[in-house]
Amino acid sequence: MSATATAPAERPAAPARTPRARRRAHGWSLRAPLLPALIFTILVTQLPFLFTIFYSLRSWNLLRPDSGTFAGLDNYAYVLTDAQFLGAALNTVVITASCVLISMAVGIGLAMLLDRKFLGRGVVRTLLITPFLIIPVATALLWKTTMFDPVFGLLGFVLTPFGLGDVNWVSQYPVVSVVTALVWQWSPFMMLLVLAGLQSQSRDVVEAGQVDGANRWQMFTNVTLPHLRRYIELGVLLGSIYVVNTFDTIYMMTQGGPGTASSNLPFYIYQRTFLGFDIGQSAAMGVIVVIGTIVVATLALRLIFRTFMSDQEAKS
Repeated sequence: MSATATAPAERPAAPARTPRARRRAHGWSLRAPLLPALIFTILVTQLPFLFTIFYSLRSWNLLRPDSGTFAGLDNYAYVLTDAQFLGAALNTVVITASCVLISMAVGIGLAMLLDRKFLGRGVVRTLLITPFLIIPVATALLWKTTMFDPVFGLLGFVLTPFGLGDVNWVSQYPVVSVVTALVWQWSPFMMLLVLAGLQSQSRDVVEAGQVDGANRWQMFTNVTLPHLRRYIELGVLLGSIYVVNTFDTIYMMTQGGPGTASSNLPFYIYQRTFLGFDIGQSAAMGVIVVIGTIVVATLALRLIFRTFMSDQEAKS
């Protein structure tokens, strides 16, 4: 051995990380705690949807033990040409659009009233919010038995002097009955959104309009309504997403009847699954409904985002 010990070789210095790499590492460190929640969400939501797609490609009826064969897109072709499915889709559009638009109009009116100061405003606001806090099943039973009953209903009692006291509203006008119950339930939600928009409105703008001589209608159409546009769009979007999935109100009030006159898509899928036992066709209906809902929600979100960005650019 040499008397002189060899010096250990020096390791090359680690290259310094760029700011972009540091930001990426910091972002991963922030997202890592959310990974279990993301995995749980995927397992709960996406795996059932994948199984639904799988079932929609098979001809499977529980009443036929020999079914369960691969059918390809036959279920989708049948569903898209099914008159009852198209009728349920039309009912879904009518119920959703009517409920959301009428609820928004009522909500705007109530919010305009509650935006003013008067004695007992807190109590009135609490009472107006109450219908939204009642569970949908109780709401449907309340309207079916207490309001629309042809013998003991309050609506028949009020309309008796006009010759409409013996009208069976649920049987003769099922869609109108369902929409009425839904409007009563969702108007407080729209009212809260619009009221939040009214309370965020600058008083300086209102006072400037009053000084310029604008009347109440001009103030509402030219000042208040443009300010409430984002809140109205958000309420319409959220209301549409929730109302399009209405099931309990129809189930408790009309059972989709008479026949399928008041069936919407969720209730008709339930009928095909649990009454018709056709798993393949009902799964195909579910996939079509999900795709349609995603398309509509995406377009609505883009519209709201563009409106928000244009408002931000106008302010800047």
